[in-house]
Amino acid sequence: MTKVAAPKAPEEAQTIKTPDPIDMARQMADIAVRGQRVMQQYIEKQQENPQGMSMGDPLNVGHAFMDFTTKLWANPGKIVEAQVNLWQQYTSLWQHSTQKLLGETEVTPVIEPSKTDKRFKDPAWSESVVFDFIKQSYLLTSQWMQTLVKHTEGLDDKTAKKVDFYTRQIIDASSPTNFLATNPEALRLTMETGGQSLVTGLEHLVSDLERGGGSLKISMTDYNKFKVGDNLAITPGKVVFENDLIQLIQYTPTTEKVQEIPLLITPPWINKYYILDLQAKNSFVKWAVDQGITVFMISWVNPDADDAGKTFEDYMQMGIIAALDKVKSLCGVEKVNTIGYCLGGTLLASTLAYLTAKKQIAQIASATFFTTMLDFTDAGELSVFIDDEQLEALEARMSKRGFLDGSEMATTFNMLRANDLIWSFVVNNYLLGKEPFPFDLLYWNADSTRMPAAMHSFYLRNMYQHNKLVQKGGVTLDGVAIDLTTIKTPSFFLSTAEDHIAPWKSTYVGAKLLKGDVTFCLAASGHIAGVINPPANQKYWYWLGHDDAKSADAWLDAAKKTDGSWWPAWVKWLGAYGGKQIPARKIAESGAKGKKMEDAPGRYVTVRS
Repeated sequence: MTKVAAPKAPEEAQTIKTPDPIDMARQMADIAVRGQRVMQQYIEKQQENPQGMSMGDPLNVGHAFMDFTTKLWANPGKIVEAQVNLWQQYTSLWQHSTQKLLGETEVTPVIEPSKTDKRFKDPAWSESVVFDFIKQSYLLTSQWMQTLVKHTEGLDDKTAKKVDFYTRQIIDASSPTNFLATNPEALRLTMETGGQSLVTGLEHLVSDLERGGGSLKISMTDYNKFKVGDNLAITPGKVVFENDLIQLIQYTPTTEKVQEIPLLITPPWINKYYILDLQAKNSFVKWAVDQGITVFMISWVNPDADDAGKTFEDYMQMGIIAALDKVKSLCGVEKVNTIGYCLGGTLLASTLAYLTAKKQIAQIASATFFTTMLDFTDAGELSVFIDDEQLEALEARMSKRGFLDGSEMATTFNMLRANDLIWSFVVNNYLLGKEPFPFDLLYWNADSTRMPAAMHSFYLRNMYQHNKLVQKGGVTLDGVAIDLTTIKTPSFFLSTAEDHIAPWKSTYVGAKLLKGDVTFCLAASGHIAGVINPPANQKYWYWLGHDDAKSADAWLDAAKKTDGSWWPAWVKWLGAYGGKQIPARKIAESGAKGKKMEDAPGRYVTVRS
């Protein structure tokens, strides 16, 4: 029998703080002046770009939703069925809310947020009948919208993915947590602070508009708490080589003995390399050095208009190949172990195929790939941004500047996790008026880089749009037809189970293209957190096995699961290709003509977009 609780006594009146009218007026006047300057900046931007907001439909969303609507109405029976189901659920919700109003305590919710949904963690979302009703109404409507999209027949795969993606964007943006009137925590804080939280939130909004030069650039962390070379990217080392595209960093050894074969890391140039060297506690670079490995890191230039013509081929020749030559020369070796992360891994695989064709592959002892796509058949949610209309619009913007602005890349990646990387900060910064928490990973995430026009267009067209890298000779670099199936280099593929950028099942398909001995490792978490997982954290788990299964699911069924970080398993694997133990290599203090070596992290990584 349902228990009925006794009527509750009225709660004590909420403490309401009376604001200081003079102080608040002063704050509002300052905000108004700053807001006027921001508006002037915005107007000037629009004058420089007359198209401004009238760019039509650069994301090609309208066509996708028109196609979806046409297919949806072709089966009115499905619509009626969905409407009836929604009505029945709402009827259950009204009954649920009525029971709570009458004081019943053991009432099962009609729908609950997922365990990973942090938006509704405030107790009022469950304790208050009104807010509980708002929450469940939102969740039911969201579920109904997504069900309609997923069960609409006749849509091609790309259109279905695009409609599903942007439907989720709409759903996330419409969350009641994003609005003052329907956010209990924001309302409570407004009363407790006498409205000061909203004034502070407005100040934060204006500050972010100022920081974006008239465009909203949401603060994700306290940027004053971090500085590259001060408390980020602090593993000691020297810049031992540079050209127009890279600086090559050699890290100072911390062990008396090291592996004879050094390690060269190629990070993605979509982001800065120090994701692998944040702070001492979570630096992959420092940890690798402490394992007795001579580590070299490529630090890519942050390109500008002068680099517009830099190609994917240039990134191979002036990047990996130039770095390989320098590492071999400095260490007096004929072989080098390599790592490529994300796009850096795609470039590394292309380089391996190139060196194989040139009969120079012997210089690579092993290759490790972090979250790397080679087969782009299923490129995950990023594929919704890749079609002719969007690429033509993107190329038009890049042709004017010579590069893709880093903020555009950042927005794209943030949309993949909108609740975590957009709306949570809107609520925290603007509705609650709180300062963003200092977090090294989010500082790095906001430290975006630009993309040269020629390189980026080549990459998107040939890999993402047409998937030419998996075609024998589909891509040509420096006159050499690239064939990934010729690669016999021993390889280690590290992928992550919740990767939105490089879906692990797609990376597994790509790994099977290589014909050498391939070890595949699947780590828990996502594209960044799954990779940057130091053993000391005692966090997550991983699966390890060879790529001899016919499918990714079959591989996972046979793989061995181990708790903790995958780093020790990787370094054990690398030991087979590290060579003998030798005395640690010292880094020269000066280079050619006695010029003093630049300290790590070097100049290139400190240039901001």
